[in-house]
Amino acid sequence: MPIDEADVEQEQMHFANVIATFQQYASYALTANNRRRKDIYVLPKADQDLLTNLGYKEKLAEVDKAIFVNATFLNQIVDNPEIFGHNIDDECGELHDDSISQPNGSQSHGDHGHSHSHDHSHGDHSHSHSHSTSEGHSHGSHIHADPSGSRRRPYRSNEGDMDKLRSTLKQFVRDWSEEGKVERDVCYEPMKDALIKHFQNIPTAERGKLRVLVPGAGLGRLAWDIANMGFACQGNEFSHYMLLASFFILNRTETINQHTIYPYVHSFSNIRDKAALLRGVTIPDVNPSSLPQNSNFSLVAGDFEEIYGAEEHEEGDPQAGEWDAIMTCFFIDTAKNIVNYLRIIHRILAPGGVWINLGPLLWHWENNTTNDPSVELSLDEVKELARQIGFEISNERTIDTTYTNNSQSMLGYVYQAAFWTATKKAV
Repeated sequence: MPIDEADVEQEQMHFANVIATFQQYASYALTANNRRRKDIYVLPKADQDLLTNLGYKEKLAEVDKAIFVNATFLNQIVDNPEIFGHNIDDECGELHDDSISQPNGSQSHGDHGHSHSHDHSHGDHSHSHSHSTSEGHSHGSHIHADPSGSRRRPYRSNEGDMDKLRSTLKQFVRDWSEEGKVERDVCYEPMKDALIKHFQNIPTAERGKLRVLVPGAGLGRLAWDIANMGFACQGNEFSHYMLLASFFILNRTETINQHTIYPYVHSFSNIRDKAALLRGVTIPDVNPSSLPQNSNFSLVAGDFEEIYGAEEHEEGDPQAGEWDAIMTCFFIDTAKNIVNYLRIIHRILAPGGVWINLGPLLWHWENNTTNDPSVELSLDEVKELARQIGFEISNERTIDTTYTNNSQSMLGYVYQAAFWTATKKAV
């Protein structure tokens, strides 16, 4: 497929904007916290005195310190974007922490506070980075520098950008902390158990011959776990936020609990006490480089439909029937057209292969303000569609689970997630 230079330039710009968002985190978060300070001084003196006696000002100072720790961590993630094949000019995307825009009211898809979000920015195209212990850790990209050499005004991150970045911090908790183990056990363990059960007649030593795909891999823990079980596993992710973060945790982390982050300092709502607000979370809870020798583990970046969708090739479709299992966790509701998602999953599964799903139906494109289509089906309709496409569904049940939940918050959202295994009918 020929490269569209306009698409390349658009992705380059989007990547630069994501880098700028990481770099502008401190200014943005500190500005929000400073707003709280300013609000104190518009109150009557008696009210100010009461808040001072409560230690409110000291709490704000401690939040500032936590923000600086987060900023140091986030800057480490993007301190060398050239490893992704990008040539990010300071004038192109950076607006460092000496300048910041106020929240502009922009919103991301999903309900505030409890969405399981993926970055749906239109600038993302395919590139890949792999983490294979048999071949060393490598990262490749098909992104090129702006061919025109033109410069643009420094990007000012907005609330939508920062919301994605704050969500990334919470994703670290879900996927790579001891605290996140509760959620992982609820979501990942049933999926891994179903995978093992489906291939129970395959000796453990031969699992490496079985190829498992994890679309919507996020920060990569489910895919990493599957590779750690001996399967050949490939994750697929679309969001540059997730890809930058996953590369850092998988390739630049050497010890357990190497990093400390403060993911809950950005909102004071529904906090039980100061300790809950200011608690640090250490990551990772395992050493990502501890995969068994000769493990086959990779992450491929880009749109699921573009990478795995049907294309015309002289030698036929290279993906058809190539995957023994596909694991979709909080993924299928990211579809604009769920029919095409299920059609792709069915086509690329090997005959007798298994599709294991867990997640809700929070359709990410519902009521979107773009011209993108959105098909939203009920759970019954999704399952009937899967049957019509050629799946035999079994092991259906509902699993109550949270998603990037703050365990010490006064508020929590519980998804009644649908779980099933589905096999591809033999032709």
